[in-house]
Amino acid sequence: MSFRIRVADTALSFACREGQSVLAAMSQAGQKCLTVGCRSGGCGVCRVQVVEGEFETGLMSHSEVCTGDRAKGIVLACQLFPRSELEVRVLGRNNVDTTDPTAALLRRVFAAASAAPASSRP
Repeated sequence: MSFRIRVADTALSFACREGQSVLAAMSQAGQKCLTVGCRSGGCGVCRVQVVEGEFETGLMSHSEVCTGDRAKGIVLACQLFPRSELEVRVLGRNNVDTTDPTAALLRRVFAAASAAPASSRP
């Protein structure tokens, strides 16, 4: 099963398979509406607010997404798994138009780590 993910205030949308994170689906679709960081719920770079739809989340750093945030639908896209069509709003520093040097550094570090042979990874 696949769900349509719409990005609020833009014309962007993409498909997300059941069990796939919104961030992974966005990357697979070639969309660049979010900054990509650790992809594991720890860095908080991919914060979004779910405006509409049903979803589940994986583990997220409490320092990046507190209980109050979750109550408002604020989650990390790398740990966001749709259960229906979703509309998400890109938040603050993660907005496509923002040039965040920290996020750029994280992208380079994670790209280098992903490219390294498995035997050289910690």
